[in-house]
Amino acid sequence: MHSLKSMLTFLPMKRPKQEAPLSTTKPPPPPTPPQPQPKKAKTTQTWVPLNVSQSDLSLPLTFPTGQTFRWKQTGPTQFTGTVGPHLISLKHRQDGDVYYCVHRTTCESSAISALLDYLNVAISLTKVWEVFSLSDPRFAELARYLRGARVLRQDPVECLVQFLCSSNNNISRITKMVDFMSSLGRYLGSVEGFEFHEFPSLERLANVSEIELREAGFGYRAKYITRTVDALQSKPGGGAEWLSSLRKMGLQEVIDDLCTLPGVGPKVAACVALFSLDQHHAIPVDTHVWQIATRHLLPELAGARLTPKLCNRVAEAFVSKYGKYAGWAQTVLFIAELPSQKALLPSHFSLVKENEALKTKGS
Repeated sequence: MHSLKSMLTFLPMKRPKQEAPLSTTKPPPPPTPPQPQPKKAKTTQTWVPLNVSQSDLSLPLTFPTGQTFRWKQTGPTQFTGTVGPHLISLKHRQDGDVYYCVHRTTCESSAISALLDYLNVAISLTKVWEVFSLSDPRFAELARYLRGARVLRQDPVECLVQFLCSSNNNISRITKMVDFMSSLGRYLGSVEGFEFHEFPSLERLANVSEIELREAGFGYRAKYITRTVDALQSKPGGGAEWLSSLRKMGLQEVIDDLCTLPGVGPKVAACVALFSLDQHHAIPVDTHVWQIATRHLLPELAGARLTPKLCNRVAEAFVSKYGKYAGWAQTVLFIAELPSQKALLPSHFSLVKENEALKTKGS
């Protein structure tokens, strides 16, 4: 390869007959070369089919049912939220199929890939429910009215912070807390009056003090959030990487590791394991799940006080009944108990509950 010097050609310069007078003004500076601009986010309003039917994804039975508190209802059958740096809306068309609209992203293909991963579409809900229905005739009937209630695969940091906010709390207050935490992230845009932000990184969360969270109404949960963020940052490779690595471990090890974090007990750990760490047979046991279990799986324990030992027995009963996706079955049974969803069920389901309660008392 020739050097730059060898490529130059030197030409003899002729002296002009008369020199031009020197100018006292400075020559204009050379033009500044154009600087590379940061990649701008694309904004669109085009609705595209997601190629997922309502039987595999029901938006009203998935987003507002306690798995996540970050999606907003922005239309009669429309929900809007963020998946990483992408602002996306989903809605059902008249035929029930799901359509999506990417409002803001730097890469359309990355947005769709992230959305499909978030929605856990690699798992066929139809096939999973076939297994449940064979082992439980009551589930088979329930599935006719709650089709498409699926389990999400959330970002582990986002999921963990949300469930730290959920401890001894109600949905309205949890949502306000999660909205505050989300507002610390990068602003992505607004849809139907709701503002949306990318969920903040652990580094950003580390700058929030316990006092700030208490002033925002977090109460005693403030210390658990700040201390958990500190604990995660001290993990080898960083907290986000450590949490994601739990997806490759067994359920009990995941629960034990999560419970080393401040404010994380077995129930919060099971929620995070189920909704973000691929632990599909994790069973978050609270009083509601306990009532479901004593009504349908362990009637002999009706009237007993829930203890850690009985929590384990409930989890084992669900796994024995429904198999490796027991957490998905438990989610559906939990949704069926929500007041907002009971209207979808025929009245005889309530009568069945009353009859079962009478049989339990009689026995």
